Amino acid sequence: MFKHLLVPVDGSELSVRAMTSSIELAQKLGARITGFVAEPDLPMSTISTNPSVFTEQVKSHEAKSEAHAQAVLHKFQTLCGEAGIAFSADHTTTQQVDRAIVEAAERAGADLVVMVTHGRGVFGELLFGSHTKNVMTRSKLPLLVLH
Repeated sequence: MFKHLLVPVDGSELSVRAMTSSIELAQKLGARITGFVAEPDLPMSTISTNPSVFTEQVKSHEAKSEAHAQAVLHKFQTLCGEAGIAFSADHTTTQQVDRAIVEAAERAGADLVVMVTHGRGVFGELLFGSHTKNVMTRSKLPLLVLH
């Protein structure tokens, strides 16, 4: 069965559900978990053309992204530790979240990806897209989707 779960999280209320549900599943399966955070790149529309301002913007964004990812992953690690589940963490900065999730799963050697979906419906997907659907089409791994 499944022995290594990759669980993408972002710190939202939904990702807390992914954490707790994946921990319950890992306990039943005797599996370990890799928590993964994909932080967004600095939006191009906010970048200054002034080189010194640009450098400061990049440094600030990187520091905030790193701090956020570490905080989310620390919370996940704590929950796993309390449940006796082996945990490892990974994070990246990207604009292609779905691709980053697939690559993280491959890097970690995961055999199942556990994700939550916002369940926005057809109209919401047209506006915002669906990382879950994109991961499903890009990955060869099984995908457990929590709604």
